[in-house]
Amino acid sequence: MERMNQQATTVPLMSIGTLLESYAHHAFTPIDCVAEVLRRIEVADRPEAWTHRVPAADLRARANALQSLLAEEGDALLGRMPLFGVPFAVKDNIDVAGIPTTAACPEFAYVPHSSAFAVQRLLDAGAILVGKTNLDQFATGLVGTRSPYGAVRQTTSARHVSGGSSSGSAVAVAAGCVAFSLGTDTAGSGRVPAGFNGLVGMKPSLGLVSTRGVVPACRTLDTISVFAHDVADAWRVMAQLAAPDELDGYSRRIEALGLPRGAMRVGVPDTLEFEGDLHAERAFAAALDGVATGLSIFPTSVDFQPMQQTSALLYDGPWVAERRAAVGAFFDTHRFAMDPVVAAVISKADQYSAVDAFNGQYRLAELKRQVGALFDDIDVLIVPTTPTHPTIEAVKADPIGVNSKLGRYTNFVNLLDLCALAVPCIPRADGLPAGITLIGPSGADHRLAVLGTRIQALFSKRSVAEGLEYTPLPSSEPTVTLAVVGAHLRGQPLNWQLREAGARYVATTTTAPCYRLYALAGTTPPKPGLARAEDGEGAAIELELWELPLRLFGKFVTDVPAPLGVGSVELADGRRVKGFICEPIALSKESGARNITGFGGWRAYLRSPSAAAPAGPAA
Repeated sequence: MERMNQQATTVPLMSIGTLLESYAHHAFTPIDCVAEVLRRIEVADRPEAWTHRVPAADLRARANALQSLLAEEGDALLGRMPLFGVPFAVKDNIDVAGIPTTAACPEFAYVPHSSAFAVQRLLDAGAILVGKTNLDQFATGLVGTRSPYGAVRQTTSARHVSGGSSSGSAVAVAAGCVAFSLGTDTAGSGRVPAGFNGLVGMKPSLGLVSTRGVVPACRTLDTISVFAHDVADAWRVMAQLAAPDELDGYSRRIEALGLPRGAMRVGVPDTLEFEGDLHAERAFAAALDGVATGLSIFPTSVDFQPMQQTSALLYDGPWVAERRAAVGAFFDTHRFAMDPVVAAVISKADQYSAVDAFNGQYRLAELKRQVGALFDDIDVLIVPTTPTHPTIEAVKADPIGVNSKLGRYTNFVNLLDLCALAVPCIPRADGLPAGITLIGPSGADHRLAVLGTRIQALFSKRSVAEGLEYTPLPSSEPTVTLAVVGAHLRGQPLNWQLREAGARYVATTTTAPCYRLYALAGTTPPKPGLARAEDGEGAAIELELWELPLRLFGKFVTDVPAPLGVGSVELADGRRVKGFICEPIALSKESGARNITGFGGWRAYLRSPSAAAPAGPAA
């Protein structure tokens, strides 16, 4: 990535990774960053993307406060504030204390006393809020044109829509004004604008991120989403957002799915529709070819009908009544003040009864069962993010018809309790951005991030971060700390078992100085055995600590082959954690085990010539 310095204090894409690197090297300051943000906003000339900007004086005050903290605490602050000095924007249906929340309807506006749970976590992590962004009013739309603050233009073509409803959030990032932004996603609002602006759009599993402090669209389906330039940046933000919120009835502890061993099983819809847009169709085909060639992943065809039928429930079924409930009495008293297209969509709620709502739930349960069965045979579904990219004029001519076409590959996701990740790929032949969306079951967020990173690396001219295999989100469920000393270490042949279980690497440390390590004889792959030395002749042995979901610990222990087992291991700091131990019989001279305690750890032993020597009696 580009390195910022005192002579060149700009980052072409305002990347989180680059900013953090520059802060760590003391080559850039939050004060420099704010000055650059203000310059970029002026150059971008997208005033319609914003509904409220934080005054320049307040931005500078925030930057100065962060800089003072850094001077007081030193580099330790960068660890305590993982988003230190990173500028971001927030969709204007998400509360920020002291700033009006309008939902793109000035008559609806109110000034909240506290920030949304998600926003506060970002501020606590050191991020700098730059402003609130435009949206399709009440988050009703996928086009970005349904707002009294103006139609938000796509960043490279003023003729084309930016996508919605999180229009301003996407454009603020794509134009380089901020490093990331928050949107919301009910039917695709966090993915369609990402696809139209060449961004990553991360839509988490329902309940993973609290929506307390968000003006609801459909409260049972709403999520907060993240826009960023690459998956690694979005994942950094998601790591701060993904935390249980006991005050949000829809926040829940998601059981994270681990990474499959080997290549992921990928599916694509058996029927694809691009509304006659050959540029979109060819870009999607090229993306699939690139994935097949670059990653040796060859998608299989899956039945798309259950997903299409689910989409119909969202706008042509009783769920539109939930949008009516979200607006509440304001719809009765201020309908005249609403965007006419938005009002027309919400007014369809009058067609449905409570009986229709229950019947819709019954039908949805059937469709969830069908789609769940599809994911028994695949790990990830790949779809076009959108079937086409319309102009603003086309939307004006047919505002509801064009909008409905854009949700073909997005509308069903939240209804089916799935997670999704939009990833930019090969641009269209006409120069407009194009991308794909990865879809997985609830809890597959990390799985999508890992595959999304690999796919983005195929098509991006930028350096794309790797290593996400080892950084699942902090767990929101009970875990067991497990110490591993051999074949389960990072980079070793059985590490996949930990990743498959969704385990999270915590730290590298050592045992207390009272253990012996042996290279066991006749094991495939080669493994060590750890044993406590009661005679005082032991040493400290290097190991790794991993957090393993408690619900999977029993299976993990069951799969450990003899003579190994899982018991308690004492660490250098005196803590006792679960860890691999070995039966004494496998460490005897007669067994052929080799005492390798002097190497201090399995990796050091493997690097030595001794590892290649034939096994002999244990020393």
